[in-house]
Order: sequence, then C-alpha cells, then structure tokens
Amino acid sequence: MTIGRSVPRVDARDKAAGTAKYTSDLEPRSYLVAKVVHSTIAFGEVKAFHLEEALAVPGVVKIFTCFDVPQTLYPTPGHPWSVEEAHQDVADRLLLERRVRFYGDDIAAVVAEDDVAAARAARLIRVDYEPFQPYLTPEQTTAPGAKPIHAEKPDNILARSGFHLGEMSYEEAEASEPDLVVLHKTYQTQPVQHCHLEPPVSFAWQEDGKLTVVSSTQIPHIVRRVVGQATGLPWGSIRVIKPYIGGGFGNKQDVLYEPLNAWLSLQLGGRPVKLELSREETFTCTRLRHAIGFHVDGAVRRDGTLVARRCEAWSNQGGYASHGHAIAANAINGFKQLYRDEKALECSAYTVYTNIGVGGAMRGYGIPQSCFATEALTDDLALAIGMDPLEFRRKNGIQAGYEDPHTHIRFVSYGLAAAVQKGREMIHWDALRERYRDQTGPIRRGVGMAMFCYKTGVYPISLETASCRMVLHQDGSVQVQMGATEIGQGADTVFSQMAAETIGLSLEKVHISTVQDTDITPFDTGAYASRQSYVSGMAVKKTALAFKARILDYAAYVLGRSVEELDLRDDQIVDAADGAPLRSVADVAVEAFYSLDRSEHITAEETSQCKVNTFASGCCFAEVEVDIPLGKVKVLHIVNVHDSGTLLNPKLAEAQVHGGMSMGLGYALSEELRYDDKGRPLNGDLLDYKLPTALDTPELQAAFVEVPDPTGPYGNKALGEPPAIPGAPAIRNAVLHATGVAIDSLPLDPQKLVAAFTAAGLIDD
Repeated sequence: MTIGRSVPRVDARDKAAGTAKYTSDLEPRSYLVAKVVHSTIAFGEVKAFHLEEALAVPGVVKIFTCFDVPQTLYPTPGHPWSVEEAHQDVADRLLLERRVRFYGDDIAAVVAEDDVAAARAARLIRVDYEPFQPYLTPEQTTAPGAKPIHAEKPDNILARSGFHLGEMSYEEAEASEPDLVVLHKTYQTQPVQHCHLEPPVSFAWQEDGKLTVVSSTQIPHIVRRVVGQATGLPWGSIRVIKPYIGGGFGNKQDVLYEPLNAWLSLQLGGRPVKLELSREETFTCTRLRHAIGFHVDGAVRRDGTLVARRCEAWSNQGGYASHGHAIAANAINGFKQLYRDEKALECSAYTVYTNIGVGGAMRGYGIPQSCFATEALTDDLALAIGMDPLEFRRKNGIQAGYEDPHTHIRFVSYGLAAAVQKGREMIHWDALRERYRDQTGPIRRGVGMAMFCYKTGVYPISLETASCRMVLHQDGSVQVQMGATEIGQGADTVFSQMAAETIGLSLEKVHISTVQDTDITPFDTGAYASRQSYVSGMAVKKTALAFKARILDYAAYVLGRSVEELDLRDDQIVDAADGAPLRSVADVAVEAFYSLDRSEHITAEETSQCKVNTFASGCCFAEVEVDIPLGKVKVLHIVNVHDSGTLLNPKLAEAQVHGGMSMGLGYALSEELRYDDKGRPLNGDLLDYKLPTALDTPELQAAFVEVPDPTGPYGNKALGEPPAIPGAPAIRNAVLHATGVAIDSLPLDPQKLVAAFTAAGLIDD
C-alpha cells in the first residue's frame, strides 16, 4: 500500500542537492537577452520614442516598440479553451501596448547580446506620452465622466453577475419581522503579490520550423495555445517545455511574457532569446490577488437564526482582464456556500477595470476575499446578539448533503462539523473565550475562528480533462508521463503513489518526470483550482488500470494461464486465488520486449473527462495577543483543521497546510501592495513589501478529519488552496474578541489598528 503513507517526495533529493534543472539552468547556447521597457505613467497614450542613445549602446541588437507589433488581441488566463465564443476569455492584450493602462505596462523591448547592454539601453529610451488622470478604485473608474480604459467597455465594468435565493427579496426579509438585529457593513481586502521564489522566465527559439518556448509556467499546454493566438502560428508548430518550477501560486497560471518572447525570437530569425523579470518587475507587471470591496447586509433573530443576507462585491481588476470576472463570480459563490439563510440571500458582483496592477489568479481564486467578508459578518452578527460565534456557526452552518443551487456541486462527503469540533478542542475555545472576556489594559488576548468551503476543480463551470501515459521498461518499472504540472506542491509524488497502488508495483518501480513537453506529454490544462490529485488523479487511475490489464494479458500468454487467474502485487505476477508468486514483472517485461514469437511494447494512455465535483471544507482557530498602544498583533497559537477526504500522503498534506497558513498570516497582518495617487507602486520589492519571515511565524498546527469522498479517485478532494483561505478572518475575529473593535479591512497593520483603537477610545488622543 502506498496511498495514505508519508513517503518521501520523489523530487526531494534533486531539489536538496541543487541538481534539479529550472528554466534558467537550461539556457541554450549564444542566446540573446530581452529587456522589456515599461511605462512610467499609469494611464495614457504613447506618442513617440526616442531611441538614438539606446541604439548606440554596444551589444544592442534590436529595439521593438508598440508601433512594431501586430495588432492582434489575445487572452492571457490559464483557462481551458472553449469552442463557444461566448465562453472564451477576454482578449484585450497586445504584445506591446500603445495605450498605457497601468504603471509598468509593456511598451517596448530591447534585445541585446547580454543583460548589461539590454538594461543600459532600456534605461536610455525616452518616451513621449499623452497622460490621463489614472483611476485607482472602482469608485473612481465608474464615476460619471470617467474615461474608458478599454474602448469596448465604456463604463469600465468588465462584467457583472448575481443571484437571488429565497421566496422574498432581502428588503422584504429585513422588514418581515420587527425584532430582527440588522447590520450594514463594508469589508475591504487588499491587493497582494504571490512572491514565488523563482521570477517569470522563459527562453524562445525557432528550429526547423518549430518554435520552442522553455518557461516557468503552471500551464504549458495553455501557453502553447496562447502563443499561437498571439503570434498567428499554428498551435502544432509550437513546443512548450516546463522544467522544475520555483513556485507559482496562480501568478504563473497566466501567460505572462511567453508570447512576447516568442515573437521577439521570430523577428530575429529564430535566434534564442531569454526574457527574465526582475523581482521589482514581478511585483509591478505580473498579476495580483484582487482587491475586493464587499457591501454586506445581514439580518438575524435574537435566538441566533440567520434570516437574510445581501452582498455586493466590487473587484478591482486593474488594467487588463486576465482571469476576468471569474474571481468576483467565485467570490459571491463562496458567500452562499457556508450558511443557510432562512428567507433570502442576494449577491451581486462587479469586475471593474482600473489603472493599478492586473488582478489574476492567486491561491484560493476569490474565496480568501469572500471568506473574510463572510466570516467577519458572522462574528459581527454573533456579537450583536451576544451569542458565542462558534455556536452561531453550528446553528446556521451548511449541513451534510448541501447542494449548490446553481452549480449543483454537493457535499458528497461532509466533515465540517467534526473539523470545527476538533479545532474547538485543540485551541481550548470555551476556556479561552471565558478567560478573555471583559479585559482591560494595554495588552489583551482573544481567540477567533473562521470556516471555509471550497470546491475541487472547476467542473461544471469549465472543462475538466486530463490524460496520462504509462510505458513499461525492460526492468519491469513504469514511466509515468503527465501533462499535470509539479510546481512545488508534491503532485509528482502522489501521482507516483497512485500509479504504484493501482498497478501493484512498489514505489521504487515508478518513474515520473517533472518536465512537461507539449510535443511529448499528454494533454492536461495544468496546475490550478486544487484539481490535480482529483482530476488528473482520475486519469492516473484509469491509465493504471488499463496498463495493469495489458501486463496481465501478456503474463497470461507467457504463463499459459487465463487472465482471470492472475493478479499483479508487489512487483510480481501472482495467482489471484492464493497470492502465490508466479513470475516477476521484470521477467515478463524482458519477454515482452525481446520475444521472437510475440514482441510487445506495453503502454497505456487514457483521457479522463471529469464530470463530478465535491466540496472540501474546514476551519481555522487563532489565539492572538494585541498590543493596543502599538497596534501590534501577535499570533500565539493557530490551528487549521481540514476535511480533504482521504489523505494521499499525510506529511505532504501537512506541508501544504503549513504553506497555506503562512500565506494567510501575511494576508491578515502585513501584506499589501500600495500605490500613490499617480498609480505608481510604493513598495514593489521584498524590502518594503512586508512578507512575514520565520521570526514572525508562530508554530503552525495542521489537523485533519478524514472522510473518504466517493467521487475522488482515491477518496481524496481539494487541499492545495484551502489552507490559505480562513486564516485572515480567524485572526481578525480574534482581535475583535480581544478588543471589542471590529476591523473591517485587510491587512491588520499597526497604523490601521492604532487609528481604530483611538476612534474606539482605547487609546487617548
């Protein structure tokens, strides 16, 4: 048995020893270096370039500007392509832009013999602009008279959506009873950067009519398609290679600079071109987690019954569509998937173009934002009626068997109530809530919690499909090829465990390559949506069953037995009845390859189109200490409890949760990409952008409630993204318990807290 065991990561040795090959380790010989020239205004038009000084720099090969590139719009998000035009992503990007839509927009590119020449030349390019007044918030960009950021969206609203549940409107529900407690709140989340270790980097060259792009990406097969759309090349004439990757978290679920790099190579006769972003460029010019403002109303009876809620979400998209309205739409979906509203629930969402950095996918895909609003409102309602917030959740939370009324995703397995109870015991909730009641003094403590719910993959909203290929080697081992991408989460390890488990081989007999090559690797849409162990895992299982059947078929020929009499266990062909070993798989493999009578190269390849989904769920509990005069929050104890079905590899699962909890701490307390009134980032580097360090991180506790899910290939469901979701609202609610002050925006930084505590009378002016 390998499923459920904490086997070591299959890539651990190479990563620890430094022998793993990342994109920059695979540089071709005699490559050129590209450096992108970025706009120094946030909104306006490029009128002219002055290139004389830059072209005079020794080593400069060519400079391309926005006036040179094809005017072919293309989309960038890592979504499956749709044959239906109405379901295709928004195509609003050019390789280089004349109309500047955020500070750092791509307007020109220098290609030179080396990094120094490229950087020097880029600095010497002077640009004439026609600047416009930038809009930094949805309120500004949708105000009367605001200039369109994209001409095709004159009101600057990229998209809108909404839904209503219940037999009456929210207003009717609120007015239906005289003694309801009603709250009207606004909650605001902030833009943050992914801060993956490896910046976006790619190489591109053309050889024998084939354009090759080597890229640090989560979505190699989608990169191939988008490069084709941007350059006009047939998709089959493009090859994308994804080596080891130093993290992505959703930023590399966007096709960032691969199309530009490919086009530059094509303009230079197919010569190899390297395009690597600096850390500062990564902050400013790639993707962000969306800032979303939530205008929320809630009505509750004094016995704790949740009667009605209403939510209006405004998502700050930045200058380009990227993943578009999908994040905001997902956010309001999350708002309905935690609680039962007796009479009404109304939600609407708006995604709005502005002139800040572009919002895109980031771990949780809109749910960290909506969870903050949902769970902050939950505690605020509980406080308003004097009810324990955990008991409020127990009374109103979704129950086993819940089915989303729109997507029809069901809680096929349900462990949320057990997770809450487990977290309650681990944090000592009841004792701490009582101990920290009615505190005084400058240092106070509190304990808070938040729940979450998260679907597994994107079906039925979008296509879910994956393939796997298995090839038998002469020594009886198997080569597994996956289009699904390992980006640090341990996917290759669990795929190997799945293959070993299903075929009947030892884990040592399973080989898997972390490198994806679209010319060779079977199709998969990539690493996102917590889908891989669930969706791609289905492809592994389906392929492994077919592969095992073909081995047994050949073994039956060798042994002169019927297939039904045989099984494959522990690297041996055995008698199915009593388990007695009959022949090693290695012996059968040698016979299959070299038999003069029946030579057979045993392979299997299967596609799995996933048409099921299920919810993962869980909770976070946090104990904090608040220094009121300093506005400082110290997390003393934090616990995540997850229902992710069967754990495929418990140690890897724990590591996933720890990583997500760490991201949640930064989101809660310190991280925010800030802009001045001209739209220029103020802290777009790792010195000024306040990521938590190891010294800022408390001991992280991860626990699980294992409820096997029958829809998962091995009883498993989502785990990759959920750990990052509930931490921020849990910490916010702990601060509320400690101080009685509701902080309604993130992050909970000292300046904000001091201002709020002063306004509440906890600090003297």
